[in-house]
Amino acid sequence: MVLVLKMKYLYFLFFILVLFGLILGCSKPSEIEPPNLINPDDSIQVINPVNLEDLPQEINAEFKCSMDSVECVVLANNEFAFDMYDELISHEENMFFSPWSITTALAMTYEGANGKTKEEMANVLKMVEPKHRLPGFASIIDSVNTKSQDYKLSTVNALWAQESYQFLPSYFELVETVYGGKVTNLDFVSETEKSRITINDWVEDNTNNKIKDLIPNGILGPTTALVLTNAVYFKGTWVIEFDKKNTYEAKFDAAQGMVNVDMMKRTDEDAKFKYFEDSKVQMIELPYEGDRLSMFVILPKDKTEDVEINNYKFNQWQSSMENKRVKLYLPKFKFEQKKMLKEIFIGMGMVESFSSLADFSLMTGKKDLFISQVIHQAYIDVNEEGTEAAAATAVVMNFKSAPDDSTPVFNANHPFTFIIKDQLSGSILFMGEVVNPSE
Repeated sequence: MVLVLKMKYLYFLFFILVLFGLILGCSKPSEIEPPNLINPDDSIQVINPVNLEDLPQEINAEFKCSMDSVECVVLANNEFAFDMYDELISHEENMFFSPWSITTALAMTYEGANGKTKEEMANVLKMVEPKHRLPGFASIIDSVNTKSQDYKLSTVNALWAQESYQFLPSYFELVETVYGGKVTNLDFVSETEKSRITINDWVEDNTNNKIKDLIPNGILGPTTALVLTNAVYFKGTWVIEFDKKNTYEAKFDAAQGMVNVDMMKRTDEDAKFKYFEDSKVQMIELPYEGDRLSMFVILPKDKTEDVEINNYKFNQWQSSMENKRVKLYLPKFKFEQKKMLKEIFIGMGMVESFSSLADFSLMTGKKDLFISQVIHQAYIDVNEEGTEAAAATAVVMNFKSAPDDSTPVFNANHPFTFIIKDQLSGSILFMGEVVNPSE
C-alpha cells in the first residue's frame, strides 16, 4: 500500500496504537525483524486465552509471523491502518479515524467467518494466524485497559444479539474470552428503536460522551441479527504543555485557501523533541504524560509536490529520529466524523461478506447472516493541554431472510382496515379504515 501526501496541505497522522508509542511497519509480518521498543524492558505480557488444541483452523490467507504474538498483531494492524488511511483521505476535508476500533470490531466478526468470506476478510484486514491473533489481541486489550494516573486509555467490546435466535455458544465464548465482548440479548424485531438507543447509550458511556448516536435511524430493523461494537477512548496531556498565552491567530493554507487558525507554539529553550527530516518531509513526536503514547506529526516540506509513504517508510523515519530543540508551531483543532464503510470495504476486496454469498457459519452453524453495514465515528480535540480522542465502530449483521423460527410481529403503526364479523353466521357487521387514531 502506498500513501500519497498532497503537499498543498498539512496532514496529521495521529496514532494511539498502544505499545508505548511504538509504530511498526512493513508489507508482511514475516518480512521484518522485530523493531526496537522505546525501552527494551517495556513490553506487553502475552496472554494465552485459548488452549492450543482449541484454536480456530488456520487458513492460507492469514499472515504467518515468527515474532511475538503482540508484535505480530500490531504489525498487521498498522499495515491495515495505512491501507484504511489511503481509502479515507480525500485531501479536501479533515479526516480522523481509529484503525484499532475498526480492526477490533471486524476481528470479532472474523472469528465467525468461514470459507471464501474468511479469506477475503483475512486479506483486507491483514489477519494473522490464530496462534498469534488470539493471544495478541487479548494481550493488547488487557494492556490498553491498565489504569494509569498519567492518562486515560480504554477499549471495550460488546455484542448485541437478537434474543429469539440461536447462535453457536462456541462463537460467543471465543469472542468473550479473547476480546472481552459479552453478549446482550435485544429484540430488534419488535423493539428496534429501544435496541438502537441501548447500543448508542453504551457507546456514549464508554467514550466519555464524545461519540453520540453512532447507529442512526434506519440501520437496524426486524432482520437485524447481531451488532458487534468496539469503543476506544483516550485523554492525555503533553509532557510539556503549550502555554496558552503564546497561542495566536495565524494563517493556515487549507484546501479551500487561506484560513485563520489558533496557532500554538513552543519556541522556548526546553522545546526539545524527537525529530526527523529529509528532503521531502519533517516529522516530530509529541509525547504524552506516562511515556506510553505519542502523537507523530508529518509535515511535507514542499506544498507543490506529492510524497509517497508507506508503513515501512514511516517506521524507518521513526527509527531515524533524534532529540533536538525545535521551534514548533501547531494549530489547535477539534472535529468529529462518521463514516459508512460498506462500500469502502467492498472496494478493498471484502465483497462476499456484504452479499448473499456470505459465510458466517461459525457464528450460527448456517450460512444465514451477512454484514449489512460497518459504521465508524471518531472525535478528536487537540489543544494546549493535550489531546482527547474517542472512536467507536459497529458491525451490523442481518439475516439473509427472516429466520423461520421468528415470532411474527403485527405492528399497526400505519393506516389499516378493520372488519367486525359474526363468526357464527358469517355476516360482516362492520367495516372501516383507520388513518389517524388520534382524531
